[in-house]
Amino acid sequence: MVEYRIDRRSGVATYLQIVQQTKQALRLGLLEPGDRLPTAREVVEATAINPNTVLKAYRELEREGLVEARRGLGTFVRRTLGSAPADSPLRGELADWAARARAAGLERDDVTALLASVLDQLYEGDDT
Repeated sequence: MVEYRIDRRSGVATYLQIVQQTKQALRLGLLEPGDRLPTAREVVEATAINPNTVLKAYRELEREGLVEARRGLGTFVRRTLGSAPADSPLRGELADWAARARAAGLERDDVTALLASVLDQLYEGDDT
């Protein structure tokens, strides 16, 4: 089951953080079709956010066809995204690179900016 982490200083709306983290879990294979998302109550207890915020995120995921609400049962994953499993050798290589970047004194935002610039260049003109 996914555990949401809310960064109140990120500038990203709380419901979008839930949507993004769910999509990331789907891409990494941490959530698969049939898995149940935590209930709104469970998310509220873990993160101290408004239940309506959780429901808004779940409605957005449902609108995108990623999850479905089953009355009285919860919200379940309908489909997955991508093909980057969490146990991929590439993840290990990326973790090693990130550790070297941190050891070199780069802050998290520096690493994020550097990675984004490389990805932007690599996928320039690509609609995926």
